[in-house]
Amino acid sequence: MEDYSGILMMFAFLLLLVAGVVVYAVLNLYLRLRREARQREDSSPVGFVVDTFQGLVAQLKEKERELEQLRQAAEARADITEEYNENILQSVHSGVVSMDGNWSIVKVNAAAKSMLGLEEDAFEGRDGREVLSPIISGPKAGQAPVERVMRGERAYTTGAGKRLWLGYSLTPLMDKEGLEIGHTLVFTDLTELRALEAQSALRARLSSLGEMAAGIAHELRNSMGAISGYMRLLEKRSDPESAGTLHKVSAEVAVMDRIVSDFLSFARPGESKLDDLDLVFLARECVEAFVPEDGPVKVEVAVEAPEDVRVRADEVLLRQMFANLIQNALHATSDGGKVTIAVSSEGEKAVLRISDTGHGMDPAIIDRIFDPFFTTKDKGTGLGLAIVHRIVTSLGGTVDVASSPDGTTFTLTFSAS
Repeated sequence: MEDYSGILMMFAFLLLLVAGVVVYAVLNLYLRLRREARQREDSSPVGFVVDTFQGLVAQLKEKERELEQLRQAAEARADITEEYNENILQSVHSGVVSMDGNWSIVKVNAAAKSMLGLEEDAFEGRDGREVLSPIISGPKAGQAPVERVMRGERAYTTGAGKRLWLGYSLTPLMDKEGLEIGHTLVFTDLTELRALEAQSALRARLSSLGEMAAGIAHELRNSMGAISGYMRLLEKRSDPESAGTLHKVSAEVAVMDRIVSDFLSFARPGESKLDDLDLVFLARECVEAFVPEDGPVKVEVAVEAPEDVRVRADEVLLRQMFANLIQNALHATSDGGKVTIAVSSEGEKAVLRISDTGHGMDPAIIDRIFDPFFTTKDKGTGLGLAIVHRIVTSLGGTVDVASSPDGTTFTLTFSAS
């Protein structure tokens, strides 16, 4: 019994010890949980503020990302719009120049540079009234304002000496609020249009004048034929002393007959007989026929052309055209020089250029050289170039002239066959 009671007491002691440990552990856990709960309760306002601030920061960052995306999208749209507007500006055939309020050039499109023959550094930042004079003709800074033009026309000579006729408008440049911030010049090359109008007017004048000249020339020719016949009779019956005088009279009658023949060629060119002709071959033949080998002054005449440029035209009329143009070129180089006849194919056109290195023509008379009876020669009839113009236009071609102190070039364009 004593052995069992000792074991029971030991077992009871161990049971009490375990129970004490468990109670201690549970109590310790309870106290720790209470302490942590109290700490959480004490710190809850600060945590709320911190959490709220962190939430706002996160929202601001999100909004910032959205704003950045919107900004990038707006810049992309602006770039696309600017590029599109620039493409339109550079693609139009009219010249466009924009200037700020002080007339300094800000923007120039490709057509303006091409028409005016100016380089990029001739525009940027410079005074438009200086660079674009005489298109913009007005006072400088500090004086009365430049007159605005909605529709005007003005002659302009490029740096290379090319004469242009420009139609232009000069208007204020406004912003979206309607305030003036600069000036805009828009211009178009009307040179070809004016040339066509001038040719049309000249053709009408020549037609009416030709009808009148034909009747007069016919009557004069009949009278001169009678005079020539009587002069031949007188020469046969005259004495040697009078023969020289009568011969001079006959020579003057021959000159008058040549003038009347020019009248008739101009007034009634006749019906064209069209053939397929080699313009290069014809040019070389005419040079051999109309250029004297031994003249008082040596003039070099050269034909520059490929082997074959063909046109459909009347051979007789083309030879007459070559004769007049070559004689004009030789007259211009009577003091010595060079005459060049260049033939080329340009697309569907055959182009003939006859150039000389003579003294050139006064710009004031260039617009009149195709008028009948207008001449600067002492013994000219003033019908040579009028006949050339009539021949070329009757064949459906065009004729143009450019002249400078270094010489003159006639450019004739026909349809190639």
